Amino acid sequence: MKQPSHLFTFVLFALTLGQVSAARADEVVVAVAANFLAPLQEISAEFTKETQHTTVITAGATGQLFTQIQNGAPFEVMVSADSKTPKKLVKAELAVTDSQFTYARGKLVLWSADPALVDSQGAVLKAASFKHLAIANPKTAPYGQAAMETMAKLGLTAALQPKLVQGENIAQAKMFVDSGSAELGFVALSQVFKGGKVTKGSAWEVPLDLYAPIYQDAVLLKKGANNPAASALLAYLKSDKAKAIMAQYGYIH
Repeated sequence: MKQPSHLFTFVLFALTLGQVSAARADEVVVAVAANFLAPLQEISAEFTKETQHTTVITAGATGQLFTQIQNGAPFEVMVSADSKTPKKLVKAELAVTDSQFTYARGKLVLWSADPALVDSQGAVLKAASFKHLAIANPKTAPYGQAAMETMAKLGLTAALQPKLVQGENIAQAKMFVDSGSAELGFVALSQVFKGGKVTKGSAWEVPLDLYAPIYQDAVLLKKGANNPAASALLAYLKSDKAKAIMAQYGYIH
C-alpha cells in the first residue's frame, strides 16, 4: 500500500532535524586546575543539560597542565588556578587572544580531617604540635604558592619547613590529609566547603591579606578555536547558574 506523501515528508524532516541536532552537539576537552574539579563537574552537568554539548575533563596542577599543552595535549579550554598561566598561553600563541577572563577568586584554608585539631584562628600552626603539614607544589600550583606566602607572613617558614609534605597538586595535598599521612594541610576552600559550611573535619579560612589574590582565569586554547562547544562552555562559566555553583564552594566573584 502506498504511503501518503505527507508522511514521507514528515519522516524525512524528522531525520534531518535529528542530524542537525547531532551536528550542533559537540564535545569539548577541558584542562582544569585540581581545586576547581568538583565545581566544574557540576557546572558541566548543567551545561550539557542546557546545550547538549559534552565535556571531557582532565584535572591537575596548573603548571603541569601548561606543560602538557605546550607538548601538544588535545585540550581546547584551560580553566586555570591563576591568571599568569593563561597569559603565558596567549603569549606562546597557544591560546586565543582576548579570550581570557577571570571566572572566580579562590580562597586558601588550613584543614584537618580531625574535627578538633584546627582552631578558628589557626593557632595550631604556631603550636606546631603535629608531625606533617601538606601543601601543593608551590612551583606548579598557585595554592601551594599561597601556602608558602602565608607561612612567610606569619613568620613560620623556618619552623614549619621540616614538617612539609608536598603533593604534586592541591588534590594530592588534600589526599595526604584525608589518608592521615599529614595531620593537616593547606588546601583550597572549595575542596572542603559546600553550601556555606566545611563538609568535614576542622578548618581555618586563611585571611585574604596573608597571600596574594588567587584570581582564577579561563582561556580558549587554539585547538578549540573552531569548536562551538568550547566557546559555549566559556560563555557558560560567566552565567548566573555557574556563578551560583561556584559560590556554593566558597569562591568569590
